[in-house]
Amino acid sequence: MATDPLLRKIDGVTIRVPDLDAGLGFYRDRLGHELRWRNDEMGQAGLGLPGGDSEIVLTTRQRYEPNWLVSSADEAAKVIEAAGGRILAGPEEVPVGKLVVVEDPFGNVLVLLDLSKGRYVTDDTGQVTGVAPEEAPDAGPSEQ
Repeated sequence: MATDPLLRKIDGVTIRVPDLDAGLGFYRDRLGHELRWRNDEMGQAGLGLPGGDSEIVLTTRQRYEPNWLVSSADEAAKVIEAAGGRILAGPEEVPVGKLVVVEDPFGNVLVLLDLSKGRYVTDDTGQVTGVAPEEAPDAGPSEQ
């Protein structure tokens, strides 16, 4: 049995939209969520949720689902598989780290993400300009 919980927190919830501008028009402009980052190449935009760093991730490609933050996507996939779940896709490299899609023994799909490469760095309009490694927990806030 694991001594530390595998799932650290909800990193984000993906919400499929027909296009990013339409999605931003609703979630940012009408519902008031602040744009943290936008990556047109990936068809995604991250919007802030109050009280933490979890995000609404608007996407033109993925389905509606929660994305769980884990320390290591590779290790998390092995733990899920050993516990009776199965790997559906990945692990695969993504700009900020690694991602794996698994299924628990009950048929629930879990998207597991690690931030092993860091977090997005953006310009003043929110466009992603790169990825910066995460700072140590007590070194101050990291870029989104």
